[in-house]
Amino acid sequence: MGKILLNQTVVVIGGGSGIGAAVAELARAKGARVVAISRSGFAPQGVEPIPLDVCDLEALGSTFATIGPIDHLVHTAGARTAAIALPLLEWDALSLAFDIKLFSAIQAVRVALPHLSAQASITFTSGQASRKYGTGSMVKGAVNAAVDAAGRHLAKELAPRRVNVISPGVVDTPIWGENGSDARLAFLTRVAAALPVQRVGAPEDLARAYLFAMTNGFVTGSVIDVDGGGLL
Repeated sequence: MGKILLNQTVVVIGGGSGIGAAVAELARAKGARVVAISRSGFAPQGVEPIPLDVCDLEALGSTFATIGPIDHLVHTAGARTAAIALPLLEWDALSLAFDIKLFSAIQAVRVALPHLSAQASITFTSGQASRKYGTGSMVKGAVNAAVDAAGRHLAKELAPRRVNVISPGVVDTPIWGENGSDARLAFLTRVAAALPVQRVGAPEDLARAYLFAMTNGFVTGSVIDVDGGGLL
C-alpha cells in the first residue's frame, strides 16, 4: 500500500496510548502528517503531540484551527469502565463513560467541521459490548451502542464525508491492567482461549482496520467488528 496517506493530515483523539497510538503510528508510516491529541501529551515518534483534555471544546476548536485542513479524524478516547451492577451504579461513572466516549466524539466532529476537507473520513470507536450482553456491562453496552448509532446517523448527515465505527473486541492494552501483571495476563489468557482465533487483539490489528476505514472511499455508515470472532 506504500505511502497511501501521503500529503494528508490525520488527527487521532486519544492517540497517546493503546489503540490510538497504534493508529497514529501506522498513519505516519503510510505518509500522513499525524497529530495525536491526548491528556498525556504522548505521541509515537514522528507524530505531533498535543496535550489536551478531549472534553475541553474551546481548546479543541482552537487546536483544530491551528492544525489546518483535516483529511481524517479518528476518535479512540474512552474512559476505563468497570463492570458495575445496576444497584451500585452511580451518576459519576455513568456520566464519565458517556462524556468521554460518546459526547466528546460528537462534539469533536462538530467543532472540527469547518476544518474537515470535503471528502474527509471520520472514524469513531465503540466495542463489542454493544451487542454482547452480560451482568454489570450495561454502561459499556449502552455507550458503545450509542456510538454505533451516532456514526450511522452522521454518515447520512455529513455526506459526502464518510463516517464509520470500529468495534474492537478484547485488545491487549493498559485498559486491562498494569503491563505484565498476573491479573492482566490471566484475564487475557482466559479470553484468548474462548476466541476462534485463540488470541486477543493487538493494537496493530485494530490500527489496520482504522486505516481501511480512512482509505476505502466506498465504505461509510459501517460498524466494523475487529474482535477475533468474539461476537460469534
